[in-house]
Amino acid sequence: MASSLSPAPVPMELHVLNREKLLKSIRQHLTDTSRLLHGFVFLQGGDEQTRYCTDHIELFRQESYFAYLFGVIEPGFYGAIDIATGKSILFAPRLPAEYAVWLGEVKPLSYFQEKYKVSMACYTDEIAGVLLDQYKGSGKPLLLLLHGLNTDSNNFSKPAEFEVLNFSLFLFSVTALRHGMEKFETELSTLHPILTECRVLKSDLELALIQFANDISSEAHIEVMRKVRVGMKEYQLESMFLHHTYMYGGCRHCSYTCICATGENSAVLHYGHAAAPNDRTFKDGDMALLDMGAEYNFYASDITCSFPVNGKFTSDQSLIYNAVLEAHNAVIKAMKPGVNWVDMHKLAEKVILESLKKGSVLVGNVDDMMVERLGAVFMPHGLGHLLGIDTHDPGGYPKGTERPKEPGLKSLRTSRDLQQGMVITVEPGCYFIDALLVPAMENAHTSKFFNREVIDRFKDFGGVRIESDVIVTANGCKNMTNVPRETSEIEAVMGGAPWPLNKK
Repeated sequence: MASSLSPAPVPMELHVLNREKLLKSIRQHLTDTSRLLHGFVFLQGGDEQTRYCTDHIELFRQESYFAYLFGVIEPGFYGAIDIATGKSILFAPRLPAEYAVWLGEVKPLSYFQEKYKVSMACYTDEIAGVLLDQYKGSGKPLLLLLHGLNTDSNNFSKPAEFEVLNFSLFLFSVTALRHGMEKFETELSTLHPILTECRVLKSDLELALIQFANDISSEAHIEVMRKVRVGMKEYQLESMFLHHTYMYGGCRHCSYTCICATGENSAVLHYGHAAAPNDRTFKDGDMALLDMGAEYNFYASDITCSFPVNGKFTSDQSLIYNAVLEAHNAVIKAMKPGVNWVDMHKLAEKVILESLKKGSVLVGNVDDMMVERLGAVFMPHGLGHLLGIDTHDPGGYPKGTERPKEPGLKSLRTSRDLQQGMVITVEPGCYFIDALLVPAMENAHTSKFFNREVIDRFKDFGGVRIESDVIVTANGCKNMTNVPRETSEIEAVMGGAPWPLNKK
């Protein structure tokens, strides 16, 4: 199926506005302005990486904070922003003449200045001299460096360094910089929380890119639904998705490794990794759980569709699917500024537990189940996460925001109140995972809730997840994802009906 979409234009003004937003936040948050206004925000972009000891260069993707501020797609760059004047400076690697033979034209500095809408463009071996020339204060210039914890990965961002930089090329290596940072004062604690918070609320220009990533990914999910056939390999579904988003959307990068799980694999939350590489042959009667999202000009989408591979829901499949769909819809209906995300997670859990009780999978009082955290047995992951330049965008736990400690809730990637301009995924799920079910059915506090005879029917069921990307608006929210969700819609589309359906 050809696409009706075309890649959206990417105005560099987006990154100009991001820089202005950062400067405004820095000036609002910092108290020692007489000192800090005479300094620079200073970031290091990403470098190309080779595969182990070979000369094979992995496909480059820019470091996210650097991408947010400068939009640079090339490796080996640095960037600075003068806090006092707002002047932005890009530093490009000085490439040797041989670059033109192997990798293409050596662009002049004017090319980068114009392309990325910065005030100045210089070479990376000029960093110290240029910053010292721009500095108008007394004493050493101050560099605000990026250093802080990513609460999703538990990794720390890397502060910029320019004592020695090895810029690797196809057949040669060049030592580009030998200037020390001893001529500058450096500060590690200020920039990261402020810049992270800037990324939490999206501008209209950012939303346009996220929407396009959603549009092309939604279209690709539908294409997969239409082409899936019993007996295929899971990786064939991944291949269809990647082809469509690249062919018609220009999305060279995926937001994350595709999860193409069928049958019991759909209960493996992060299936698709190297040790479980989407390689099962799926069978008639299996459910598929496809979690796939394209990235467009750094900005992510993250969509999950679940459906029967043969195109027709059984009663058991409908029971679990509709439990998750009702939770998905209830959360989206309740979302608006001021609503707490932990409360939304609990709402999703309660809706799913009520549906499981109605379907005789569980017995007993649902409020008692909530007290015992039974929802975490069926949905061990968090309800959703912030989305933007990263699939798991940072900012979920700013300083002073505590992470819940209870089962299920501790997996939440944020516990914040919603704000207008946040983009967050809504992805409830219901899974039958032996590693969680068996202990719960043996636990004195929770064993009474299980109908073991019915639970046995779902032993190899796997799981269902439904995930949409949602923007919080002034009075509610808007779902940016557009795929069939009702069981009747899925069956119709898998049977060849157009989407959206022609409803009378």
